[in-house]
Amino acid sequence: MDLKLKGKRALVTGASRGLGYAVANTLAEEGVRVAINGRNAETLSASAKRITDAQDIPVLALPADIGDAAAPADLIAKAVSALGGLDLLVTNAGGPPPGGFESFSEDDWAKGIDLSLMSHVRLIKAALPYLRESDSASVLTITSYSVKQPIPNLVLSNSIRAATVGLTKTLALELGHEGIRFNSILPGWTKTERVTELMGARAQAQNTSVSEELSKQMEECPLGRMAEPQEFANPAVFLLSPAASYITGVMLTVDGGMYKGTL
Repeated sequence: MDLKLKGKRALVTGASRGLGYAVANTLAEEGVRVAINGRNAETLSASAKRITDAQDIPVLALPADIGDAAAPADLIAKAVSALGGLDLLVTNAGGPPPGGFESFSEDDWAKGIDLSLMSHVRLIKAALPYLRESDSASVLTITSYSVKQPIPNLVLSNSIRAATVGLTKTLALELGHEGIRFNSILPGWTKTERVTELMGARAQAQNTSVSEELSKQMEECPLGRMAEPQEFANPAVFLLSPAASYITGVMLTVDGGMYKGTL
């Protein structure tokens, strides 16, 4: 299938590793001109070079901490200046730390909201004037299947990411008449650095090993394994593409069947 993505312009945040990196690499493979963002300039530059070398298309590295209030608008401005506009936006951020409800202060909640909700709000708000100029504008927010089925010991992520899903659905309804599509992917357990970190926290709490915790988590999945990042990137790129031109307001679980509800 021709996804009709060649020549489109995209910004992918949280893309120096993990899910964001896989999406950026797959977009570049489809001929998209991509700018990627991450907090660590050195790591981000290396990731941009890997994609450039693999896909033979220049990838722009734009380091910034999107949890900072002023960063998203500056990031969008730099991406638009370099790319000459914007067609696709992927809002992705590392999740808040694990822990139980009583372990977090109000400051922890405020930081979590800035990272996992307001970064999406600020990026989308800054990008809207440019997305309105595109004939194929599409926004993808990356959240978690925990918005449908809370994950133990992740109260910050469970709570705050649910607000991002509400934002995404609302914007799909509010801005659909302008031709801008909004969707979200709710990933399950995927082989990323973030998941390894979460398993490390579980292992410490349970006095086990990371490998033991990974094995236990995989046993809970109907498919008996964790996803590869590419298995997330494939549906993400499809949803972003003009090939999915009549799909908006979708909250797609890519979780190997972990979510047990029927709706």
